[in-house]
Amino acid sequence: MSLRLLLPPRGSLLLLFPLRRRQTPRPPPFRTTATDVPHRASSFFSIPIRAFTGVSGMAAGTHQRTVEVRESVELTEEEERIFARLLDVVRHFGLGTQLRVAGGWVRDKLLGKGSADIDIALDNMTGQNFCERVNEYSKFMGEEQKGIGVIQCNPDQSKHLETARMLIYGIWIDFVNLRSEKYAENSRIPTVEIGTAKEDALRRDLTINSLFFNINTKSVEDLTGRGLEDLKKGLIDTPLPAKSTFLDDPLRVLRAIRFAARFSFTLAEDLKEAASDEKVKSELGSKISRERIGHEVDLMMSDKHPVNALRYIRDLGLFYVVFAFPEKLEPPALDKHDWLCVSHLEAAWNLAHSIGRSVFSGGSDSKSQDEQQRLCLYSALFTPVRNMFYMDKKSKKVPVVSYIIRDSLKLKASDADTIVNIHVASEKFAELILLLESNENLETVKEKLDDEYLEIPTDLVKHVFAEVGNASDSLGKQDELDKRKERYISVERSITNLDLDGVWKMKPLLDGKAIMGVMQVKSGGPLIGKWQQRLVKWQLAHPQGSMEECMEWMKQSEQQSKRQKIECST
Repeated sequence: MSLRLLLPPRGSLLLLFPLRRRQTPRPPPFRTTATDVPHRASSFFSIPIRAFTGVSGMAAGTHQRTVEVRESVELTEEEERIFARLLDVVRHFGLGTQLRVAGGWVRDKLLGKGSADIDIALDNMTGQNFCERVNEYSKFMGEEQKGIGVIQCNPDQSKHLETARMLIYGIWIDFVNLRSEKYAENSRIPTVEIGTAKEDALRRDLTINSLFFNINTKSVEDLTGRGLEDLKKGLIDTPLPAKSTFLDDPLRVLRAIRFAARFSFTLAEDLKEAASDEKVKSELGSKISRERIGHEVDLMMSDKHPVNALRYIRDLGLFYVVFAFPEKLEPPALDKHDWLCVSHLEAAWNLAHSIGRSVFSGGSDSKSQDEQQRLCLYSALFTPVRNMFYMDKKSKKVPVVSYIIRDSLKLKASDADTIVNIHVASEKFAELILLLESNENLETVKEKLDDEYLEIPTDLVKHVFAEVGNASDSLGKQDELDKRKERYISVERSITNLDLDGVWKMKPLLDGKAIMGVMQVKSGGPLIGKWQQRLVKWQLAHPQGSMEECMEWMKQSEQQSKRQKIECST
């Protein structure tokens, strides 16, 4: 099957992507106020009138940075409107409910970042019951009632929270009651009860995610006594002992890594020790669904610092748990593959940042560029295992990369196909690059192009060129990186001069029926496909050529081929 059939038509793939994401402007914020209260473990915490600063390490643990935490939570007009409606519901029905925004929204607000992920924790009822009251109030006000979605808990997959979701003023809001979880000594399924705000905060995955914003009092609550302190230090830690926290839900290991990489925070030492624990690793591999693992990895690869995240996964001994390999590999997997894979990812990342935006950008919308970045980084990560295969249940030889994407991470089948095709294309472009760097004239180069080159979107050259040779050789070597950058740009320029940047989309002058007429055959088949590829090569060498000239060339080529066959037979 040709690469054209396998590659998705939605756009080009490239390694070069915008280095900065566009920030959505927020409306003028409204500042909430709170009363100063001394800092103690179970009290409301009002942030002083100065910003906190602290120090945190990068993934490598050496680079220091300052973390600035805002003095108060600032609400957008949209958020003010939503929270006011929720308070109206509480007052109208006399519910006496304390409404708290939980987790990441509070963290991001204090870091000066926008967030549309609003989770409301309720102290005296379930999320579904409260959503029903919201709809009752909407009916009372003569407004349209909204649908309520309920996400059931699944203890077998460490999902212990039943969540209700509904649309309020165009924003999806999740509602859940405050929880207290107790684990029996010989059971991993907890007894879940309605708990206090402090009990709920202590059962959160990380201290920086344990903060609440109390909508009723418009104050930040740090009920673990450590959330704000760790935020200002840039420290990733758990409210309760890390090992027991991870055994309760092993996916929290990957969440800790993801947040450490995203914010360039430091993992606490006891957390790293717990994440490396053999029992925790075993539970992560057996207790958590591959879909949840794949989702976390996908978030890392789509974030600002994917290399840092993958370094943590490697250094904590989690690589082969997360990226599970199939059995009976050809050739067998080596212990060093985790280091090789992350090194290739880092080399590709460094080269991309060195080169910057490319003329083959494949579109200006940020969603398309983010998708291109994601796929190309996966391709770079798995380059060292691109020639490894296994036998599936039908005794078919399948690339290991396809297994990792489809089965270990449960990502889209089209992702697996695209990444495998990039690896196939890299072998072809290795030859193409040598041809482009030759001193032959452009027309000669076009004539020498193998048919496969015409089937590969040339935007892919941005990625595959980065993989020619040993990408890890350029790590930490600025002169080597500069040479690779210069060579990369030179090849890209040659592709532009050859008019190859859109060759894979070029259509032959003659369709299949016309080719059959020229060749005087009654049926199609592989012969027609080969002639279509040859026509594209002829068109590249003769950009001003007409259909009649093309047909004449076909006839002469066919006659010459027949003469050669006769000469060979005699």
